Amino acid sequence: MADPLPRKMEALMKTSEKESFELKTLDLPEPVGDEALIKVEVVSLCGSDINLYKWNEIAKIIANIPFTPGHECAGTVVKCGPSSTVIIGQRVTVENHFFCGHCYQCKHGLQGICKNMGQYGHGNKTIYGGCSQYSIVPSKYLYCLKTNISFLEATLLEPLGVSHQAIESLEVQNEDVLIIGCGAIGILATSVAKALGANRVICTDIVDERLQLAKKMGADVIVNSSNQDLKNFIMNLTNDDGINRICECTGSPIMVNSMFGMLRKGGHVVMVGLPKEPIHIENATRDIVFKSLTLKTVHGRRIFHTWECCEMLVFSGQVDVKPLVTHKFPMREFEEAFKTIFSGKCVKAILEP
Repeated sequence: MADPLPRKMEALMKTSEKESFELKTLDLPEPVGDEALIKVEVVSLCGSDINLYKWNEIAKIIANIPFTPGHECAGTVVKCGPSSTVIIGQRVTVENHFFCGHCYQCKHGLQGICKNMGQYGHGNKTIYGGCSQYSIVPSKYLYCLKTNISFLEATLLEPLGVSHQAIESLEVQNEDVLIIGCGAIGILATSVAKALGANRVICTDIVDERLQLAKKMGADVIVNSSNQDLKNFIMNLTNDDGINRICECTGSPIMVNSMFGMLRKGGHVVMVGLPKEPIHIENATRDIVFKSLTLKTVHGRRIFHTWECCEMLVFSGQVDVKPLVTHKFPMREFEEAFKTIFSGKCVKAILEP
């Protein structure tokens, strides 16, 4: 017989614009309608959680106070509302882009960029998030795991999905690919690119530890752009043709401006990183228009195609997400977790509620 559910739970909350979150003891919520109550096993921290913690200008665009942070999580269904489509005991993770199902985008298979999108862990049409011992999620936003991958692996399906969407859109088979930025998304994109048949994957960053992890995760070539001229490196590597595929994961205006000069004519680029400042393209006529480039952007995943692809990549062993997790903390030590993230040495930190 299952243990009875507690009456109270602990959760992180953002209740004001000041830096940090608060650890609160709350009443256990009750699922209604199609909702499910999830016992959260693992939550991983993302770059957007840093914005929410600091409450910077990006946070003011993407979130609404009050809310519980954490949008990359996995757990077990422990209670269901009367019209829920999941059952108690199912192992799940959360599609954090809460789509309406009625807008143009949703009707054309683009639920991940729904016009009326809410967002789990951001206070958009839900106050709930994964940094909590228990969480409420409408069942249509739950992805039920089909294999026995671990909860740690499952919580990383969300960022892996972003990387997969980016690399899939680039059509990388038999192509050389440049990954700019070796944070979590860039490193996962490295593994996905190799799994989807890329020729050489070149990774660049300014932190040697991240580059070494990228190498471990499948990079063929790594280059520290703080002590090497990246454009010269790429041109030498490609016999002055330029690279044919770029996945930009930093959002840095300097990198975005310079990357077009490294692209081959007819090349493809996908932008994933969030720019924190306006981007100025210095030579747009020469480096973009005259090259007949294909420029794409990615926000989220294809629901639920990407989830299924990513789970099978992990289950089959084609992508190993575990080395990405460099730090683990109990949820009560969240301040130490963010301090470690701010140090720049952490690639992916997880909290265990």
